[in-house]
Amino acid sequence: MPVFIGVLFFAGMSGYASVTEVQGHRGARGLLPENTLPAFAKALELGVDVLELDTGITKDGVVVISHDPCLNPDFVRDASGNWIQPTSKDNKYGKCIVDLTFDELQRFDVGRIQPNTEYAKRFATQQPIDGTRIPTLAALFAQVKQSGNAQVRFNIETKLSPMARSETVSPQVFVEKLLAVIRENGMASRVTIQSFDWRTLQICQRLAPDIPTVYLTAQQKWMDNIGAGNREGSAWTAGLNAREFGDSVPRMVKAAGGQIWSPHFGDVTPAKIAEAHSLGLKVSVWTVNEPKDIQRMLDWKVDSIISDYPDRVLALRRR
Repeated sequence: MPVFIGVLFFAGMSGYASVTEVQGHRGARGLLPENTLPAFAKALELGVDVLELDTGITKDGVVVISHDPCLNPDFVRDASGNWIQPTSKDNKYGKCIVDLTFDELQRFDVGRIQPNTEYAKRFATQQPIDGTRIPTLAALFAQVKQSGNAQVRFNIETKLSPMARSETVSPQVFVEKLLAVIRENGMASRVTIQSFDWRTLQICQRLAPDIPTVYLTAQQKWMDNIGAGNREGSAWTAGLNAREFGDSVPRMVKAAGGQIWSPHFGDVTPAKIAEAHSLGLKVSVWTVNEPKDIQRMLDWKVDSIISDYPDRVLALRRR
């Protein structure tokens, strides 16, 4: 994969990518178990520009790769091979990562989707790999180094919520732990840090101004972290109120100090993309899986597309 593609998207804020970047969402979730070393290896094989991933912090302070702060019964089995159970009728997840040591976490298998779940219906083509474990971020860095790929970048999400503070470490501790692993592995120049919880992005900008921050947003019925039109604002946006910016999300992201706006693809229009670009922001849309949607995003010249099926995006981009 040509080096210039990755450089155009992330290097500086002058000019825009002539080629839309392709990010493998959770590695390549549509093809192999999400956020696992095999999925990231597959994404590298396909030739993605960026590996997109999520992180959590264990009880003993290890940075691991996981989308869910707590274990997900849809694809997590215990040491006996049984699907884990929700902790209660009000919580569909199992134990939280912050309550488990890394060694304890390694007892769980995340290599197969539980049959007859909604997750299984959504990703019917995902190939299982029994015995797969939740990896550390350091292990992914080591895998990429061993592969010899010196161009691929990492878009790393801090997975925490202001609405569920007991499920993770604090934003300050989260960022400190994450930055330590990034710097120990010499990857600061190849990462961006993204989050729906803008508190972590504000901390990152103070502690590591050299690392670009990516402001994730959703304004959908099933999730809205912006609170546009809400007099009280949103707990997700680190004190910024959309009303003060005319409900313009790009203006909010710019005011927050972000370099990249990452909205749900259903929230963007050509006008919003143009507004973001006029403010000097890149636009990275998620999670775009259907060919017709991928083609529309390419036509609208977004800077990056995050997809569970990076092979589809790469194929359409080559056209």
